[in-house]
Amino acid sequence: MSLPEPEVFTRLVSRVFRIDDLTSEDPRKGFFLRYRGQLIGEDSAQAYDRLAELLSPHNTMPIFRVEAGHQVIYLAPKQPEPKKDKVSTNIILFVLTVFSVMLAGAQPAGPIPNDLAGQLLMLAKSIFTGWPFALSLLGILVAHELGHYFMSRYHQTPATLPYFIPFPFSPLGTMGAAIIMRGIPKNKRVLFDIGIAGPIAGLVVAIPVLFFGLSLSRLGTIDPNPNSFIEGNSLLYLLAKYVTFGQLLPAPVEPQGILYWLQYFFTGRPIPFGGLDVFIHPIAFAGWAGILVTALNLIPLGTLDGGHVIYAMFGEKARKAFPFIIALLVLLGISWSGWWLWAALLFWLGRVNAQPLDQITTLDPARRLVAYSMIIVFFLVFMPVPFMTMAQ
Repeated sequence: MSLPEPEVFTRLVSRVFRIDDLTSEDPRKGFFLRYRGQLIGEDSAQAYDRLAELLSPHNTMPIFRVEAGHQVIYLAPKQPEPKKDKVSTNIILFVLTVFSVMLAGAQPAGPIPNDLAGQLLMLAKSIFTGWPFALSLLGILVAHELGHYFMSRYHQTPATLPYFIPFPFSPLGTMGAAIIMRGIPKNKRVLFDIGIAGPIAGLVVAIPVLFFGLSLSRLGTIDPNPNSFIEGNSLLYLLAKYVTFGQLLPAPVEPQGILYWLQYFFTGRPIPFGGLDVFIHPIAFAGWAGILVTALNLIPLGTLDGGHVIYAMFGEKARKAFPFIIALLVLLGISWSGWWLWAALLFWLGRVNAQPLDQITTLDPARRLVAYSMIIVFFLVFMPVPFMTMAQ
């Protein structure tokens, strides 16, 4: 499809933009015209919508940028409609994840056989005892992903249905889930809404699940067991246990001061053998896992939910936090080696941000308030040491 003469585009752009200069660009760069100037007295989001509507008949879309303190509009060929995904893939992965999570939550009765075949047979027989854990954990994950999905639909940003990832014979039975955006968010407000909807929806389910599960849990003595582990603490989890049981847990044999709790919170050591801890019900474990998943997603890097939030707030300045966050994860890895894997993954994947079409439009005050609230939530749900083995 041939494009109109530049004068046609310039006439349309001038309706929303005071043009200081115009440059023709090589279409291989992804755009063919560049205007530098200033938006004319309109809200930038409204100006983008108006210009996009004017350019649509010409199969062209605007891209708003700020470069060296100047507002810039690029014109680029309109993106083709994304191909429809096969829903069957989503269904198959979800069914496999259901069985994988039920397997993780299964509670075999009787002594565990010594041979592998016997152990597998016992798990197969007891798999349906894992339904409370599976229902609770998958309820949280489904809420999280559908929060992203429905917000994407609301903002008319194409996105896939959730892809669930089964991970059999692991503590949770899954590596979580993800949706894939098939389109570029229109502006930072849209990017923010899509990014934040998942953690909020997930927490709305996870917190009641956690409290309900804790009400079904019991207290017991901590004994060395190299085949078991203690779940890590976030400030929210500590508070939930305190509200439910009336004390900070795990409680050492002798009362300790603030320095002990700070050390234990950030290092998981020393494990208070002989003291009290909550032996959590599978439903409580699912709620705890949902909070952990939320914390991991809120790490403010790349295309994680936290990366979307920080990029929407600070734009390109958010990239400056990259080396500090990676260094912090490496430091935390001294207490829990799993952070080293996360540091490696995010060093590779955390450099990429989802850049909206309109980067001139910034967050409005209400969204900024929500953003700062979610930063506080991140510190409440983050677990410096998610798992601790109970070896002596």
